[in-house]
Amino acid sequence: MIRILLDTSAYSAYLRGHEAVGVDVRRADELVLTPIVFGELLAGFRKGSRFPSNLDTLRQFLASPRVRWVPLDDETGDRYSIIHDTLRRAGNPVPSNDVWIAASAMQHGLRLLTTDPHYQRMPQIAVLFHPAE
Repeated sequence: MIRILLDTSAYSAYLRGHEAVGVDVRRADELVLTPIVFGELLAGFRKGSRFPSNLDTLRQFLASPRVRWVPLDDETGDRYSIIHDTLRRAGNPVPSNDVWIAASAMQHGLRLLTTDPHYQRMPQIAVLFHPAE
């Protein structure tokens, strides 16, 4: 079974027709999102002029039986601290939200689909990285 967690960048790339991201999304048996990704998407929608349309597209995506949510809990927080400490010690800061997303992938044993290269500096997670087109 192929289970992947979509980063915000992967969802956006998928909608823009990024070929490699689209292949991974179509192959996945299960697509997982976190509240962090949801919040980032909504924040991005609010910056633009197409909020209702973007929200409707997201709701359609979320309605798929292949899509599910994972919650944030105390175990996610523990995983966050591990990843954050590893990056801090290596001198590799990463945006805080992305550490939370990675912590969810680590906690649930999910591969993280992204176009953001900094996830590759996190040895605790398996990353499906495709450069942005």
